[in-house]
This record gives sequence, C-alpha cells and structure tokens, in this order.
Amino acid sequence: MREDAGQLAGFLPYQLSIASNAVSSLIAERYRKRFGLKIPEWRVIAVLGDAVSDHGLTQRALTRATLMDKVAVNRAVRVLEERGLIARLPNPVDGRSQLLELTAEGRAIHAEVMPLALATERDLLARFAPAEQALLRAMLEQVRAQAQAMLGEQD
Repeated sequence: MREDAGQLAGFLPYQLSIASNAVSSLIAERYRKRFGLKIPEWRVIAVLGDAVSDHGLTQRALTRATLMDKVAVNRAVRVLEERGLIARLPNPVDGRSQLLELTAEGRAIHAEVMPLALATERDLLARFAPAEQALLRAMLEQVRAQAQAMLGEQD
C-alpha cells in the first residue's frame, strides 16, 4: 500500500480533477475575455463546430459528447441560442427532438476559438518533449477507457 494512500493530494481522481479545473479555468478566462463565453458554452461550440454531421446534433448527443450534466448543457445551449450563436432545427429522424447547429456567427467564433485553444495547449505542453506529450495523451486515454469499462461492469 502507498504511504500517501489516505491523502487527498496523492489521489488520482483528485489530481485529474484539479488539473482539469486549472486548464479549463485558464482557457475559460481567455474565452471569457475575448468572446464572453463560459466553460460549458465554449465546450458546446467546440463540439458543434467539430461535429462530423452536417446536420447538427441533438442536445442528448451534445451531453454525451461533452460529458457534461444535461442541465449544464441545457443552460449553455439556451445562452448560446439567445446570443444567436446556435440555432435549433427540426430533426428529420426524430420529430421529438431538435438538432442544434452553429449559426454563421457561431462558426466564426469557433474558427477563432480553436486556434486559441490549440495555442493554449501548446503553451501548457511546452515543457514536455513530443514523446512525453504522446505518452501523456495515451495514458489519459487508457485511464478514461478503464473508467468507462469499470462503469460498464456496474450495470
């Protein structure tokens, strides 16, 4: 057993959460200053902007893609819709839901947001060699995949 097994600072979920919050706060501050966007709002814009579908996403699909709570997604969608950055369209596949897509103004912000995000990522990883960056990404993916597998075991 590890010496620090009972200490919060050495607990992996805590470390991941703190690192994620620090990075998200940094990015959110940059987006808030430049675009007036909060974290959930820029995540929605990023996911909609990167969506492979040319026909938008449902709010349920957005919730799955962002791994955010459905209430947070709903709130972000409402704010973005009020600002004219996303629009609702009828869903031809399921009449009970609507598709969300970026408006022209939303696409313009997405086109500015992503280079800023990538520049921030470069700055954050600048102290790591390319091989270390690749290893970090692979390890984070393994942790995510294992957590999902363990969640599936609980069903």
